[in-house]
Amino acid sequence: MKFPFWLGAALLMAGPALAQSQQPVPTGPAFDARALFDPSFIEQLSTPTRTAGGQPGAQYWQNAADYKIDARLDEKAARVTATASITYTNNSPDALAFVWLQLDQNLYRTNSRGAAATSVAGGRFGNSARGFQGGDSLQTVNIELHGKKLKANYRVQDTRMQIILPEPMKPKGDKLKIDIAYGFNVPEYGSDRLGRLKTKNGEIFEIAQWYPRMAVYDDVEGWNTLPYMVAEFYLEYGNFDYTVNVPANYLVGGSGELVNPAEVLTSAQQSRLAKAAGSDQTVLVRSVDEVTQANSRPAGKNGRLTWHFKCQRARDVAWAASAAFVWDAAKMNLPSGRKSLAMSLYPAEVAQDTAWNRSTEYVKKSIEYNSKQWYEYTYPVATNVAGIVGGMEYPGIVFCGSRARKAGLYSVTDHEFGHNWFPMIVGSNERKYPWMDEGFNTFINMLSSRAFNNGEYAKQLNDTARLVAGNIRYMADPATDPPYTVPDVTQPNHLGYAAYSKMGYGLLLLRSEILGPERFDYAFRTYIKRWAFKHPQPKDFFRTMNEASGEDLSWFWREWVYNNWILDQAVTTVTYVNQDPAQGALITIENRGQAAMPVTADVTETGGKTTRVKLPVEIWQRGGTWTFRYNSTTPLTQVRLNATKLLPDANPGNNVWRAQVLR
Repeated sequence: MKFPFWLGAALLMAGPALAQSQQPVPTGPAFDARALFDPSFIEQLSTPTRTAGGQPGAQYWQNAADYKIDARLDEKAARVTATASITYTNNSPDALAFVWLQLDQNLYRTNSRGAAATSVAGGRFGNSARGFQGGDSLQTVNIELHGKKLKANYRVQDTRMQIILPEPMKPKGDKLKIDIAYGFNVPEYGSDRLGRLKTKNGEIFEIAQWYPRMAVYDDVEGWNTLPYMVAEFYLEYGNFDYTVNVPANYLVGGSGELVNPAEVLTSAQQSRLAKAAGSDQTVLVRSVDEVTQANSRPAGKNGRLTWHFKCQRARDVAWAASAAFVWDAAKMNLPSGRKSLAMSLYPAEVAQDTAWNRSTEYVKKSIEYNSKQWYEYTYPVATNVAGIVGGMEYPGIVFCGSRARKAGLYSVTDHEFGHNWFPMIVGSNERKYPWMDEGFNTFINMLSSRAFNNGEYAKQLNDTARLVAGNIRYMADPATDPPYTVPDVTQPNHLGYAAYSKMGYGLLLLRSEILGPERFDYAFRTYIKRWAFKHPQPKDFFRTMNEASGEDLSWFWREWVYNNWILDQAVTTVTYVNQDPAQGALITIENRGQAAMPVTADVTETGGKTTRVKLPVEIWQRGGTWTFRYNSTTPLTQVRLNATKLLPDANPGNNVWRAQVLR
């Protein structure tokens, strides 16, 4: 999900003020080596489903949910009506006496728990307009279990529905079919997840969280029933087969593959799509001029058409529809040679080279980079939609703000499609651990934005000094929520830090300062490969990174994820062996805050020679003071710690020792 201008100006701009001399030096607990390097921290006992090393165990299981959905958009009433047939498979070793579903649209009821828990000042995203009549209206709920069809015995509590079964589902493969007929009104602005945007050529509908979705039953918590209160999602994987009936003059973009193009596209549009599938350059499928031409759309039956999509091995699907869409596309070159298509749908008002005319280029380059760097993109299409939603991700389709331009449009596109790795491929629990998707995604965005067009937007999107200073500011505030905080209770002004920035920055530190790119990349790819289309927990990530990199990083996870401890490295004294610089220098450094990091020191001698010295984090295991020998030949003039300026050292004033000049 989008955080304003990728990480947010408020977070990154907070940094420069910290460096001003009038700012007090942040303080925190004094260094305690035993607390930081506690050998029992982040232990993970092996179970049949999860190994001690952080990978799925020999008996790992997860349940599955397959969906067949038929929906109709009433564009005048701004209402979706649909029938959903869900086939739920219990692969667990447990008998299930009931099942839980999520009814996310109920957030938009005036009496919802999410509305009641929104402060009078308003939330980060408004749920909808005051007085909006939202929520799912359920017409019928039927089930089929063990060959018996009957009305479901269900109860709805806010955004959750529990179906109590007439007899338990059996373990290891039993199936339940759930048939639901329902409808809901589409809010104009639904928490930056879905909504409607009026344009000169028609309204753009972005539709998400639009069907009852199975809650996750896993081997860690059983049923995961946290209510939907704007924090994001935790969903089962399955296959989707869905149709969307809309006015004939509408175009529809959806998750997965369009399987009936001959029924909903003109012959010219089919030909142009075929051309785009072989083109590295963006191809117009419907131009600005054609938006207002009736012959750019088939007539349809009774003025309507039904679009049919299939999406395999996904945890969700979403779609968008409008008569106002310009449409373009280009091929994506995936490492295996498999074909995939980058596409964009946007109104004529933003069809400029400084705006959405470049969207498909952004989609293509972002996905190609991440596919090569981490794991191959899994869907046949990637569609970027311009609308009222500022930035939101779904499998194979994302919604980005129509007003985004230049670096802003690139960054939000790159970020939302980055989510196709976290959490679409690696299915972590966003309801509890947003740093496992937003933070990881923020990190991969740092690398992809550096690579895009040889760094076209790198200076605007990768200001390391602001990133470091902004994070220090938040770490220095005792009231700041650390990443390991449930997002629903994270203070709104801390969300960008706790969910996005700190973990993104932390992975950058691991890659640049602690493990190095080769070791880090191998370990991170191992995590993705192990947990692709599965449900990792935080310890699975920690233990995988430890195991695959060959480093015990428990100290890092403790200080970085669970706490906001301060880092303060200082160089205190320089002496010489036998008072002779030619015999070597003894440099004493201190770790004064509770956080620790490896040390990078630039040592400069009288003649101007500068040598970079790197010391591992283990020097701090015995305490907060360390003396190391430097093989000098002449007197030292300067010792500078944090030479790369990447470490979040809260007091840079004590990072430098300079020789006194005798006068």
